[in-house]
Amino acid sequence: MISAAAWGQPALRALAQWAPRVLRVPDALFDGLSALPSPARIGYLLPVPATLAIDPQAASVVLDRLQDAGNVGSILRSAAAFGVGQVLALQGTAALWSPKVLRAGMGAHFGLRLVEGLVADDLAALQVPLLVTSSHEGDWLHRAALPWPCAWVLGHEGQGVDAALAARAAHAVRIAQPGGEESLNVAAAAAICLHASGVSRA
Repeated sequence: MISAAAWGQPALRALAQWAPRVLRVPDALFDGLSALPSPARIGYLLPVPATLAIDPQAASVVLDRLQDAGNVGSILRSAAAFGVGQVLALQGTAALWSPKVLRAGMGAHFGLRLVEGLVADDLAALQVPLLVTSSHEGDWLHRAALPWPCAWVLGHEGQGVDAALAARAAHAVRIAQPGGEESLNVAAAAAICLHASGVSRA
């Protein structure tokens, strides 16, 4: 899909012509379809993948009611970067295929197995240990013997991991913060934890 103005630009027209079908739309319509304030005026329509079943053995990230789309997309990027191939989103988490999550994910969606709309009981299908993150309790991450594969559970930005879900976990870990901050942003914490998992299996 390309706007009329973009069709007049040779570089964008050449890019659009790689698609099997090109739809030219009026600029005003394109502006209404895009969620960006200054869209590139070219896009590609992709079908949302069918709902997948949980892979019981896969290294995973479990998102427990994360509401910020930027955080969710950033975590997807980290999962893809550090070899964690499955993301399981519990109900209350920002929609994985929403425009803001897609933008923040920067393409990570297409290298991950994504399952959303789950409830906590669905995680019983996992055959890998659950690891929960906490700002105040559990083993220090840099000293912990981390299992692999595992499923990292990342909790709500303000409330953390649900207590009932945390009770199911095989391990709880916390990240040392010598600077004295009370807590880390959940996307930053996810990147640190997933990197630690990668290092532990190297």
